[in-house]
Amino acid sequence: MKDFTKLDNLINRFVDQGTNPGCAVAIMQGDEMIYHGEAGYSNIEEGKKIDVHSMFSQASTTKLFTYAILAMIYEEGEFLFSDPLYYYLPEWKDTQKYVVRPNGQVDVEPLEKPITIRDAVDMMCGLPYCMVPSANPTTPTLAAMSREMAELLKKGPSTIAEEVHVMANVPVMFEPGSHWQYGFGSEITGVLVETFTGKPLRQVFKERIIEPLGLKDADTLVNDGNRDKIVTTYFKKDGQFKSAPGFSVAEEGSVPVGARPNLLISAHDFAVFMQMLANGGTYKGEKFLGAGTVAMLHENHLGDAQMADFTNDYLAGYGYGFGFRTLLTQKYGHNGHLGNFGWTGGSGIWVEADPTDKFAVAYMHNMAPNDELYHHHRVRAVVNGIML
Repeated sequence: MKDFTKLDNLINRFVDQGTNPGCAVAIMQGDEMIYHGEAGYSNIEEGKKIDVHSMFSQASTTKLFTYAILAMIYEEGEFLFSDPLYYYLPEWKDTQKYVVRPNGQVDVEPLEKPITIRDAVDMMCGLPYCMVPSANPTTPTLAAMSREMAELLKKGPSTIAEEVHVMANVPVMFEPGSHWQYGFGSEITGVLVETFTGKPLRQVFKERIIEPLGLKDADTLVNDGNRDKIVTTYFKKDGQFKSAPGFSVAEEGSVPVGARPNLLISAHDFAVFMQMLANGGTYKGEKFLGAGTVAMLHENHLGDAQMADFTNDYLAGYGYGFGFRTLLTQKYGHNGHLGNFGWTGGSGIWVEADPTDKFAVAYMHNMAPNDELYHHHRVRAVVNGIML
């Protein structure tokens, strides 16, 4: 039996010292949940404590479900990652790029090659995020995306298919594949899943992952069945927590069925999903993905030029594959195995799988700013110290 006292102490210290309002951690190995710990509050005002069923807003860790499902569809022979995007989304056939001259002049030119599915999934398609129009766009591409989004939102809440359709009009930031730019590639990936399945992405989440894995505390919308489980997001300022009810979550019926899904899930249930990947695509005897396909998802796909774009203190030591970052070196202070893989969510989520010792960890809090480097790297250090 492993001793998780240090991990218990850490998450309780986070809450006691006021670094976050409440958090949860779950660890699986093999097919067993070997630890779950909770500290603090899901709703401070109501005095409601976080428990094993508490569902956290995921933000960007939502897309890990999307990438895993796309890999399942890849194994069904529906597409190749080398396929041009326009094979399946015809409006992307004549996409162009912006070129900024040394004198500051901005021109539009044809692409040297079409955007491929790999470019989109690897975040190398040249489109940043633009969920709402930017007030101060920093690039011609973001300015053009903001104009498209502003026009689209005049009609009300949009679907991701509508967003992907209009963004095909926008010249990208660079030649596809030449740089790494976190952003709109995940929306394109989601619409590819919808195109291949003929169903809204949130429905595919349920049919391909949530129900088959038996995830009881996972959904993409707030409803009467899960409302009491949803963790409130808090804004932190000057050491004080101010609640933001409804932040990053949507009520059932308030958005179109095809709107961008934001996963709401417990640390326990996300750990199950990550454990399936740590096991090489199998969970409790059921095969979801081939081991080679899982390895393909988290192999580093970045060369020197792209690695220069994929750099900050939080990402130090990692490379990037099809939606998953993967550990390349321990020299920046990661005490886990090389090849560990996962991702992070902007609301305070960190998940990682160890394919060597076949375990997975999910840590969650919901707070802005999320202080992810402070929390996640400490949890990572303690968990690996216990597990290895």
